[in-house]
Amino acid sequence: MKRRQFFFSCVPALAAGSLALRVPRAQAAEDAQAPLQLRLATLAPAGSSWMRVFNAWKNSLEQRAAGRLRLTFYPGGSAGDERDVVRKLHEGQLDGAALTTVGLGQIVRSVLVLQAPGACQSYAEVDAVRTQLAPEFEREFERAGFKLLGWGDAGLARIFSNRPLLAPQDMQQTRMWSWRDDPNWQAVLAACNVSGVSLGLPEVYPALRTRRIDAFPGTAIAAVAFQWHTKASYVTREPRGVVIGAVVLKQNKFEALPADLKAALLETSEQANQLLARTIRRDDQAAFDAIVQRGVQPVDTSGQREAWEAVSRKARAALAGQLYPAEFLQRVEQIARGVREKP
Repeated sequence: MKRRQFFFSCVPALAAGSLALRVPRAQAAEDAQAPLQLRLATLAPAGSSWMRVFNAWKNSLEQRAAGRLRLTFYPGGSAGDERDVVRKLHEGQLDGAALTTVGLGQIVRSVLVLQAPGACQSYAEVDAVRTQLAPEFEREFERAGFKLLGWGDAGLARIFSNRPLLAPQDMQQTRMWSWRDDPNWQAVLAACNVSGVSLGLPEVYPALRTRRIDAFPGTAIAAVAFQWHTKASYVTREPRGVVIGAVVLKQNKFEALPADLKAALLETSEQANQLLARTIRRDDQAAFDAIVQRGVQPVDTSGQREAWEAVSRKARAALAGQLYPAEFLQRVEQIARGVREKP
């Protein structure tokens, strides 16, 4: 009788134990089927040309990977300025990011050569330089623990202001923004004897509203996306180069993906990069035309071309051997010059 009572008293406990074993197994199976997430940050505002392409990439990857891999973007600087994003990448709070050369240079210093003042003056020159030097940059990013998923652009570099800037020395009469993490632009300002106002990118619009600054470098598409153009009366007509960016992913996150998901990510990122190049180059010109139509005066600086080029040469000379190897800069200049002088 006692044995029988003991048996029946153990049944509920055994059943509970069996259930307890089944629940973790079921949870583990469910977790194994959950999609993998990659978290990427960008300064590009929601609704901007960049984010439209990134959202298309997100959807394309999800379809290509049958829902097993997803991208989550944090746009509009919600993860902070690029220095904050790079720190969060190193700390594991983010998996990847779309960065300008300012942020990329905090991972691989030599990549700042792509933004060397006046070295590359057109999209064709930038394309040629990046194509020829791509293997070297990819190796440098891998050594730093990152996978370079692809290059992007942010448009043609111009200067916006509230007074006409015909020559470099005219900037001395402005309160010019200087991105605190951009040594290339700081070198340009130094070559012009200009003391810039050092700010992070998210601080620019408030500073324009309070007139702490009244001039800033940027692209037309970025000026529209961030609404900076509403605080400017003039913009240089001739661009002074191309603003460059790239998408990077932590190498350990990439290596942890199954082979088929790696292939899906690389395939869709390549498609996104090609779309991004076409979209940004088209939309940047459209943004410039729209700004001018709305009353921002284009300033013809062609009469002072030599003065602007002299400033760029002086800035590059100051940076060569410090920010990037002098021989590396010479290679960039040689590739760009070859494109520029091609008949």
